[in-house]
Amino acid sequence: MSAAPERRTDASDRPAAGTGLVAELEVERGGFRLDAAVAVGPDEVLAVLGPNGSGKSTLLGAIAGHVPLDRGEVRIGGRLLGGAGAREVPLAARRVGLLGQQALLFPHLSALENVAFGPRAQGAGRRESRAEAAAWLERVGLAGFERRRPAELSGGQQQRVALARTLAAKPAALLLDEPFAALDVEAAAGMRRLVREHRAALGIPMLLVTHDPLDALVLAGRAAILQAGRLVDEGPIARVLGHPRTPFIAALAGVDLVEGVALDAATVRASDGLVLRAAEPAGLVPGARASAVFAPGAVHVAPGAAAATGGDAEANHWSGTVASLEPTGGGVRIVTAEHPGVAVDVPTAAAVALDLEAGAALAFRIEAADVSLRPLD
Repeated sequence: MSAAPERRTDASDRPAAGTGLVAELEVERGGFRLDAAVAVGPDEVLAVLGPNGSGKSTLLGAIAGHVPLDRGEVRIGGRLLGGAGAREVPLAARRVGLLGQQALLFPHLSALENVAFGPRAQGAGRRESRAEAAAWLERVGLAGFERRRPAELSGGQQQRVALARTLAAKPAALLLDEPFAALDVEAAAGMRRLVREHRAALGIPMLLVTHDPLDALVLAGRAAILQAGRLVDEGPIARVLGHPRTPFIAALAGVDLVEGVALDAATVRASDGLVLRAAEPAGLVPGARASAVFAPGAVHVAPGAAAATGGDAEANHWSGTVASLEPTGGGVRIVTAEHPGVAVDVPTAAAVALDLEAGAALAFRIEAADVSLRPLD
């Protein structure tokens, strides 16, 4: 396994220690090692993204108490829940809500009794628990569904019941493990809306594990990137997804990421010769490593080869031979043999006019205003 990049953290954007959820943990399972620290404010949502096998579910399991820690500790609101050498708080007493892809409702109980389970387990009476459950079912849009069992509900409705059951238990923190991944587009949108509506009113820290950048954009204020068991980047959504540090996050965000060496404060040259210039200086140091990001759809394409005039005229202009063509929503994605790490998207009408085919020579151009640069640590 390759080494993960050095972590980049915007410490000023993180909540103060002792508030909300604070977890500093190390877990070793087989040949995998998770070494991560997260802090989530009492009314904040932190999105955790990363490739499969990066340790996202292990992170949630360790915070929830399902995975024992080898080192470190977990605190919520300053309350120590567990840690290496510390007395573990039992799962039922942690008050940590965990909502995953599957609703995992009790199949023999009605929707009302499923939601009432949490209050009952915390000592509330039957009448009080049912009244609380009915109120939560109404809040998630399922008034009138109280008597239905899980088998009589759609997947989206089951997930709503699961959310109501989790929140009715009055958790001190909420962990969301890709809770929208198994839902259709409409149901997922409805669930995002429900979580967004309740997050501020609940005033509890939420940790959202997701593969979908839309989840992060809609629900979270900050994002953390987990790779090979380590957090390699953390900060505001706009920076982490707007200028990714890793190819995985660039692909997830749908942008091109080009790494190279700074020629001046506003220009980067990649190892394959591609030169990209931004409209404004980006504080780059000549000779230091830097990266450029741009949207695949921002590139202009024309038949033939770009003129090689040398000097600064080459910036933001390049030529390429079509190596592959892939369909995208409303167009075609072009990848060239000369720059295989750069994807260019063109609308269907433009693709037809270009008479695209493998081996065709094309000229590419991008405006400086569409290029974002930043130094690499």
